[in-house]
Amino acid sequence: MTGPDATVAADYDYQTYDRSIDRQISLRQASLSDLGRLHAWLGSDHVKPYWQLDLPLPAFRAELESKLADDHLTPYVGCLDHVPMSYWECYWAAEDDVAAHYDADPSDQGVHLLIGPEEYLGQGYAASLLRAVVAMQFRHPDTERVIAEPDARNDRVVHVFEQCGFERRDQFYFDEAEKEATLLVCDRDRFEREVVGDPTARPTQVVAADE
Repeated sequence: MTGPDATVAADYDYQTYDRSIDRQISLRQASLSDLGRLHAWLGSDHVKPYWQLDLPLPAFRAELESKLADDHLTPYVGCLDHVPMSYWECYWAAEDDVAAHYDADPSDQGVHLLIGPEEYLGQGYAASLLRAVVAMQFRHPDTERVIAEPDARNDRVVHVFEQCGFERRDQFYFDEAEKEATLLVCDRDRFEREVVGDPTARPTQVVAADE
C-alpha cells in the first residue's frame, strides 16, 4: 500500500501516523537488548498486579528468553515518535491456554498489552496504539478475529479494547493465568467498518518493511 501519507517502516514491523494523537506509532519485535527496559516496565506499580512478572533480573531474563523462543507468541515493543513506551504480545489463540476457555479458530490471534513509563499513562494513547496493533494482526489474510483476555478487574484496559471494536463475550476464571478474565472478541468486519472506517480514528496509510 502506497500513497502520499505512507511511511516505509525500514526499522519496524509496522508503522503508521495516527492523526487523532498526532503521533507516529511504530512496532518492532522485542529482543534481549530490551531486557533492562522490559524488566523495569514489568516491575512498575501500575503493571505488577496484572502481569505478575515482577521478578529478579536473572529470572526475568529466563522468562523473556522463553517468550522470544515461543513459536505461538511474538513480543513487540511499541514506540511513539520512535520512543519505546509500550510492550505487546501477539499470539495464536488456538495454541494458547486460553483456547480451553472458548471456541478458538486456528486463525484467531490474541493480544496482551502494557504501557511502560508512567508519563504516558492517562494521555489517551492506548486506544490509538491498540488500533495499530490490531490492524497489524489483521494483515494476516486468514485472521478474522482478534481476542483478548484481560484481568476482569482492569476496567480501564477493558474500556480501551471496547473503544477499538472488541465486544465482551464471557467472564471466566483463567486457571493457567491465575486470574478472573474477561473474554473480548474483535471481528474483522466490525473493526474495518466501525474502527478503521471512522475518519476520526483512522490512521494514515501504512507500508511495512517487507512491502
